[in-house]
Amino acid sequence: MRHPIILTLFAATVGLAACEQSGEAQVERAMQDINVVDETNLNDVMLTVGDPDEAVRYFANANANDPGRIDLQRGLAKSLIRAKRPAEAITAWQAVVANEDATNTDRVELADAFIRANQWDEAAATLNTVPPTYETFQRYRLEAMVADSRQQWDKADSFYETAVGLTTRPATVYNNWGFSKLTRGDYAAAERLFGDALRFNSNMFTAKNNLVLARGAQRNYSIPVIPMTQIERAQLMHTMALAAIKQNDITIGKSLLNDAINTHPQHFEEATRALEALENNTSN
Repeated sequence: MRHPIILTLFAATVGLAACEQSGEAQVERAMQDINVVDETNLNDVMLTVGDPDEAVRYFANANANDPGRIDLQRGLAKSLIRAKRPAEAITAWQAVVANEDATNTDRVELADAFIRANQWDEAAATLNTVPPTYETFQRYRLEAMVADSRQQWDKADSFYETAVGLTTRPATVYNNWGFSKLTRGDYAAAERLFGDALRFNSNMFTAKNNLVLARGAQRNYSIPVIPMTQIERAQLMHTMALAAIKQNDITIGKSLLNDAINTHPQHFEEATRALEALENNTSN
């Protein structure tokens, strides 16, 4: 007579155990989801605001613990680029590209790493593996730089122009394009392009300095009317002075060095040394 009760209790116990197991499984799945979200956020932090060397260590350990995950491989490669370790980044990007889930973006990033390591032929070969239908700012920016390295000026100009049209922030491209024109001796075109760079980013000191070099090469020794701090103005005067001295316009160079020293709010060691050396050479 007690068997039905025992069976009922057994069934209830089994059902309760099953519910508990089901509940535990749900909790486990939920925790896994939370861990994935947390890891994704941490990965993003490491790739942006984290210390580059710390990010390298983080992704190296993550790759060792979970090998084959392309997101972790990419994280390591990008972190090595941020840490200015291009030779190691090449190896890391090659591992990414070898992954069956690699994309054309990854191949372009590998080409970028080759360029940073001054391996231009390898960069060109890598870009050649990317189909022409893959048209991005980064791809054309690198294509332009490779063409520059080979003095293929028409191709470089075409690629720079295409890259400019594919971004809303073309300042760095205009600056690179201007420097290309500067090395070719097309100083007027270089000056225009550095001016374009500053229209999009008025804080880019490299473009300001290059603009002064382009003007100086044309024997235009006036400081351009662009936004600048007092320290930047002194530095640009120093650059202009050196450009004048290089072209044997010694008197103008000395005057600009004096202006740079007087303009700088602190002691301007480089300009002072240049002026002393110039005066010693003149007296001798």
